[in-house]
Amino acid sequence: MDNLFERASSFLELFFRESESIGLQDRLDEVKWSIESTGTYIHSKEELEFGSRVAWRNSNRCIGRLFWKSLQVIDNRGLTKTTDIAKALANHLDIAWNNGKIKPVISIFKPFMPDSPTNVSIWNPQLISYAGYENEDKTITGDRRNVEFTQFCKKLGWQGRQTPFDILPWVIQAGHEPPALFPLPPPSLHEVDICHPAFSWFRELGLKWYAIPVISNMTLEIGGLLYKAAPFNGWYMGTEIGARNLADESRYNQLPNIARRMGLQIDRKNFMWRDRALLELNEAVLYSFKKSGVRMVDHHTASEQFMRFNEEEQRCGREVMADWSWIVPPLSGNTMEVFHEEWNNKVIAPNFYYQLPPWKKSNAEEKERASKCPFSEMGL
Repeated sequence: MDNLFERASSFLELFFRESESIGLQDRLDEVKWSIESTGTYIHSKEELEFGSRVAWRNSNRCIGRLFWKSLQVIDNRGLTKTTDIAKALANHLDIAWNNGKIKPVISIFKPFMPDSPTNVSIWNPQLISYAGYENEDKTITGDRRNVEFTQFCKKLGWQGRQTPFDILPWVIQAGHEPPALFPLPPPSLHEVDICHPAFSWFRELGLKWYAIPVISNMTLEIGGLLYKAAPFNGWYMGTEIGARNLADESRYNQLPNIARRMGLQIDRKNFMWRDRALLELNEAVLYSFKKSGVRMVDHHTASEQFMRFNEEEQRCGREVMADWSWIVPPLSGNTMEVFHEEWNNKVIAPNFYYQLPPWKKSNAEEKERASKCPFSEMGL
């Protein structure tokens, strides 16, 4: 209880200082009384909005923080039924879509309380993601990262079409009820077919990706309160799809297919076929999103924007915390200014923290891995 009031006090002092508001002591007295009486307290709408935006500002692994003030905060703390939560998630996607001009949005549900019947849990790592199927010959169809979650969804009764790009359902749990499945409403789903400005054969690869990356497996911590259901989105940086999702061997592993189509030899790694295929894949992703009218940033522009964010924070007298290995894009890193900079990687609050996947809570190995991550909620 003392720790909660300490965290609440630290946050409220920050809120009143940056918002240039008056009445800090009255608010601290109110929060202290609430914690002593009920074990918790409730954020005002203004505190919730400020805390969410500052959590984005403090996110060590995000290169897109220049726009933290523009985050639209949707207060869903009054929702407790899974059907209402599913509707709210669809509403989130519709607002974020914004006719292709993707808006940063966060939807915040009730804060977590141990054993509370009103707790809300979204089991999906992202609100939109593709299934991964393990075939009899041990090959994978779809997204390798989601094989385990796909198997879990199937145990709950979901059946996919076994294609490389099946959209996984939402798994939502309210209180002590069992998790429930909800298919993603088709009007809220937007995908981009990947083509290339010069290679007509690129369409034959049948690649695509969803337009809005909505992270839903992180805990938002504001003033000691844990919002474990707080999905949020920005817009994609091209390399997230072109250099990772579609390229990594542990994901869609498309570089060999592209290299063969380009007529490159792929039997030896030192021919740099991976580099050439990777470049063309990234050009295809950027070209396709632009052609489809969907907001996306290239890695060079994102680097410039992050340096502007650094400058703005310095003018405000705030130190920027950042994880260099995440800030530097996974393509042409040394051609960008962020590659040549260093930052303190200290985690400060408010912030976002990774959750243990609900279907892995009994996995000792997963707990051990999470406990060593400074961005895990286990370190709170």
